[in-house]
Amino acid sequence: MSRKQFISAAVVIAVLTAGAAAYGWWGARNAAPGYRLGKVERGGITAAVSASGTVNPVTVVQVGSQVSGQLKEVYVDFNSAVEKDQVIARIDPDSFALRVNQAMADVEAARATVLTQRANVAALHAEVSRARVGLAEAEREFQRNKTLHEKNFVSAAALDKAEFSYRTAQEQVKVAQAQLAVGESQVRNVEALVKQRDAQLSQAKVDLERTTIRAPVGGIVIEKSVEPGQTVAASLQAPKLFVIAQDLRRMQVDTSIDEAEVGRIREGQQATFTVDSFPGRTFRGTVGQVRKAALVVQNVVTYTAVIATSNPDLELFPGMTANVRIVVDTRENALKVPNAALRFRPAGAAQARDAGASQEAAGAPAPEGESKKGGGGPQAGQAQRERLTKELQLTPGQQAKLEAILNETRDRIRKLDTEDKGERRRQAERLRAESRARIAEMLNPGQRKRYEEMAPRRAGGGRSVTSGRVWVVDDTGQPKAVSVRIGLADGTHSEVVGGTLQEGTEVILATQADAKARTQQVKGGPRFGF
Repeated sequence: MSRKQFISAAVVIAVLTAGAAAYGWWGARNAAPGYRLGKVERGGITAAVSASGTVNPVTVVQVGSQVSGQLKEVYVDFNSAVEKDQVIARIDPDSFALRVNQAMADVEAARATVLTQRANVAALHAEVSRARVGLAEAEREFQRNKTLHEKNFVSAAALDKAEFSYRTAQEQVKVAQAQLAVGESQVRNVEALVKQRDAQLSQAKVDLERTTIRAPVGGIVIEKSVEPGQTVAASLQAPKLFVIAQDLRRMQVDTSIDEAEVGRIREGQQATFTVDSFPGRTFRGTVGQVRKAALVVQNVVTYTAVIATSNPDLELFPGMTANVRIVVDTRENALKVPNAALRFRPAGAAQARDAGASQEAAGAPAPEGESKKGGGGPQAGQAQRERLTKELQLTPGQQAKLEAILNETRDRIRKLDTEDKGERRRQAERLRAESRARIAEMLNPGQRKRYEEMAPRRAGGGRSVTSGRVWVVDDTGQPKAVSVRIGLADGTHSEVVGGTLQEGTEVILATQADAKARTQQVKGGPRFGF
């Protein structure tokens, strides 16, 4: 082969190689990426609220002392089973017995005083009778002298003397009656003194009885705070000596429910919980009460839900930490789609935060998975504005105000700076509520009524229905958006209550590259070379 032919052949080979490489690169560039797919299927969905709580007895009674003194004997210990009115401790009764004896002596002295006063009253009665007899004699003498004086048989001096004696006898009767009244008052006084001393005696006996500490209820002693020889002082409040759980076979779990979830909790809902002492074992209970008293700790508001449960084998101890799961709603044979499909966004369609925030600020929730991370693209936010403008028939001035409110709320949601998902959700919900209130204020009464009706509709059972979007692979191998309406959701699937999705339809969960990256991260995280 000549040199010229060799060079020509080499050029041809180089051109062909470059063309093949370019064709392969272009084909790889335009080829659809691989996707990990999941199916829309039917099955049960259970929505639950997870929280933590503390296992407590249903009834706990603190046993104290109403009197002060030194504990002489303690008859129970931790875990002791006691019956109602059983003696569980005793305070030294000597000083209280002396008080009873002193009160008894005071009562006897008061009763003796009553007898003395009654004797004095009897003497005063006799004195009154004697004065009345004297009065009658003086009156007869006065009347006789008066008659004789009229006949001039006695002098005027004798009549005056008889009249004086009569008047004196009258006053003596009054004095005797007054002394009798005083005597009777003194009798009533000492009788009241007897009652007072009787009350003091009764109080002393009660205090003596209180030196014996009895169990107010039957149960098990779960706390003991005293030992024999210890002095207890019951001045302002009764000191706590023991704590008795009335019946450990009936327990309750006091669960802290976040304010964002408490609206889903109802009495009678089924609940399960686990404790660290029995790994792998699940205990069951029922929501017995949702207390309306709010607990605020570091600006976090929670409410207490009481889960009633049984403890027949006494395996649960008071104070155990429980991980509670409350079933708030269930669906049987529901059409469900994986939650990963609702979160998926193909490249170029993930401009989500602005539109999602605008949608939620306007009062319509973003699709599942978008209310927290955004989704739907800028067209969704614009469509929401157009929908409000059209359905509410907003004036140009109202449209300008709406635009300002939505933009401000969107920016504030985007600037939320917290890694705590729960806290971020609470703050975002507060901002959205403020936005909805501001939008309602700028509307007239008719528009406001329509706006309230545009709030998220609810499906059967009272569950909220939101809009969502999933992606399927079309005939050309490209992702295609499909709108759906989402109802009940659990940790892995969401109920499809509207849309064109059918059972068996394959939806995109993630790209193969994203799935591979997550798998490598789960297996051990990134690898670093040294």
